[in-house]
Amino acid sequence: MKNRSESVSQNEASQEGKAPKLRFPEFRDAPEWQNRRIGYFLIGQSREIKKPDKPYTGLGIRSHGKGTFLKKFQEPEKNSMDRLYTVESNDLVVNITFAWEGAIAIANDCDHGALVSHRFPTYTFNPSKANSDFVRQIITTKDFVYKLFLISPGGAGRNRVMNKKDFLDIKIFLPELEEQQKIAECLSSLDELISAHTQKLDTLKAHKKGLMQQLFPEEGETVPKLRFSEFRDAHEWEEKFLGKEATIVMGASPKSEFYNEDRNGLPLLQGNTDIKNRISAPRIFTSQITKECQKGDILLSVRAPVGTVAKSIHHACIGRGMAAIRVKNDNSQEFLYQWLLSFEPRWQNISQGGTFDAVNSDAIRNLITSLPSETEQQKIADCLSSLDELITAQTQKLDRLKTHKKGLMQQLFPSADEMTG
Repeated sequence: MKNRSESVSQNEASQEGKAPKLRFPEFRDAPEWQNRRIGYFLIGQSREIKKPDKPYTGLGIRSHGKGTFLKKFQEPEKNSMDRLYTVESNDLVVNITFAWEGAIAIANDCDHGALVSHRFPTYTFNPSKANSDFVRQIITTKDFVYKLFLISPGGAGRNRVMNKKDFLDIKIFLPELEEQQKIAECLSSLDELISAHTQKLDTLKAHKKGLMQQLFPEEGETVPKLRFSEFRDAHEWEEKFLGKEATIVMGASPKSEFYNEDRNGLPLLQGNTDIKNRISAPRIFTSQITKECQKGDILLSVRAPVGTVAKSIHHACIGRGMAAIRVKNDNSQEFLYQWLLSFEPRWQNISQGGTFDAVNSDAIRNLITSLPSETEQQKIADCLSSLDELITAQTQKLDRLKTHKKGLMQQLFPSADEMTG
């Protein structure tokens, strides 16, 4: 007669195993992956402590699989709970309030000792059954997050709370431990490469931001802190109204919801959503033409969030959420684009509050900008544009790495329809 533990062990596995499309050579003849409850390898932990009487470090979980973050110097009197729970390195931690949107992570070494409330259940791994780095790759996939959504009943936001018992019943396909380790090492090396390229991109963006703060005058000033050597003895910059230097076209929505799936007509650009990546690209098309922008125009978001800037790469129809700016002197177009990028944080002081922040045509036309000579404008524009090219190239490189990892995961794990269990 089999004992209870043997029966449970057999019942943990699905009757039918699965195998991914791609396996490392040494595992091509290995057993198929088994469909296991995550409760098979996770052990619930409750390291309960009395709430500290002095500031402590809390732990938070970002949504959409973006990992953990520390909340330092948390004040005890602002937390109504009497008991908190300690997190240790390599714990799997879930935010039950936002699990439905991927608020799940594995704690890092720097998270060790941080405190959470009862809304952040923690689990450790049985090392003889599952590799935590392997599981780390699974818990943020769309398939797994969808399963978290299914066990989080209720309305949106804080009314949608994950059922902790159902959490342990979620199933994933697991290979043998050695194959888990091999896959984890492969994907972790890619993660390290992606992280390094992300840091490089962030460094480039920070460098450009700092340079713009030096190359453009501060508010109320007519000379920047930093000038190229050949312009150090040049005249002060001249203040001018933007409306005198450029043509401003305020967008207007098409008269009806008439869009063309066959791409007839003009691309329709409708505000911040279309310009958030700095280069506007078409998503939908319309033949109901209202206001237009030309290729190369500067696009400005005029509704919340106000002030986002991009270049148009198309002759397009612009909706009422944006304005097109075309400098009368073509040689100043790139300079003004870079200046408007530097001005973005200041729009909140200009926008008019209401149901949402917005700016009107007069606010844009009456915007005061400082202009140096055309030669100095060109020098600044060339410098900042070259940085933009580096940022674009680095962004593309990062996107390719992420795409490569996504494709590799689709090969190294059973497909989504196979993994539903």
